[in-house]
Amino acid sequence: MSTSKPSATVGGFAASGVPAAAVASSGARATEWLVGVPVIGLAHGSRHPEGTRAIERLMAAVSSIGGGPAEPAFLDLAEPDLTTVVRRLAAAGHRRAVVVPLLFTAAFHATVDGPEAVQDAAAEVGLELVVTDILGTGPDVEELVGASMAAAGVAEETSVLLFAVGSSQPAANDAVHDLASRLDAGRAGRVRAAFGTADPRPAAVLPELGETVAVVPLFLAPGLLLRSVTETAAAQGWTMAPPLGDLAAPLVLRRWVAAASSESA
Repeated sequence: MSTSKPSATVGGFAASGVPAAAVASSGARATEWLVGVPVIGLAHGSRHPEGTRAIERLMAAVSSIGGGPAEPAFLDLAEPDLTTVVRRLAAAGHRRAVVVPLLFTAAFHATVDGPEAVQDAAAEVGLELVVTDILGTGPDVEELVGASMAAAGVAEETSVLLFAVGSSQPAANDAVHDLASRLDAGRAGRVRAAFGTADPRPAAVLPELGETVAVVPLFLAPGLLLRSVTETAAAQGWTMAPPLGDLAAPLVLRRWVAAASSESA
């Protein structure tokens, strides 16, 4: 396996598919570690028929940009589960894989059942699994949501309802509120967060936003929780941005590179 750095870049990505800036900062050892190492996007899963397909498309985009194997896996409500994917990768001759939790907050799925699924899969199959940070709500997710707003044609003066799943853990919801505050800064229209499974719900937040509202979901894929707010947006004639979907592919790759940099240090 060559340890030389790729010499060409396409769209910010090196010829091997690794993000060029990350290659420059992570060094040859990280580059060697990355080549051919599969990435698994571990999502919660949904009963919505389009939910699984959207995550499949996201990981296909990760594979296309990254130039290597990229597979979806699900914690619940959809197939394949993580152990099934890990077993398939091991059968194909891989010795390790990187698991990227496709989650925006450090709630139950990030701290309990996700780690348990990784531990069980590694123990059963014997493949080395390296788990990255979650997608989170940091600056790159802020940029991603901003890009989603722009792509949906949300005007600067339009107020935005940032709609997320929600959690029983206040710190997780606080992270979404903080994201909304950062998106709000410098805009004429307000940005406020609301949740599908926790307070505040959309009905409590919408009176703060005025008559012209855009709904922007902090979701990667369609889900049943989006149904009510989608219907409200349609009835009111509001802009409804789609789930973030394969726009998040560069974020998944950044987490992959960060894991390689850590492991090869």
